[in-house]
Amino acid sequence: MNKSELIQTLAERHNLPLIKAEKVVNLIFDQMIEALKQDERIEIRGFGSFENRYYGAYTGRNPKTGEAIEVGKKRLPFFKVGKELKERVNSGHTINPTLDDDDDDEDDDGPSSGSDKE
Repeated sequence: MNKSELIQTLAERHNLPLIKAEKVVNLIFDQMIEALKQDERIEIRGFGSFENRYYGAYTGRNPKTGEAIEVGKKRLPFFKVGKELKERVNSGHTINPTLDDDDDDEDDDGPSSGSDKE
């Protein structure tokens, strides 16, 4: 889902004009951005939390040339998923559903090379 799909869904579910739904979504995102700029933590119960993580300066390498590059210190937003969201996403689902579709029960030790199947 992207931002425009979120706006569309909000408008449809709550019988709002698209302009109002867009203003609501933009207000929420703008307030979250402002809170992170002020180094505040955002917690949405049942969903997760956002906070800034700080990283010190270091010397990196340009992968193309191998040249040393100084990378300055920075802060980056970090999202930590909440327990309720994690449980709701995983309820009734296997970790990797594509592996469960394998009808061949002979060798479940790992991925097959596919060379012995026709």
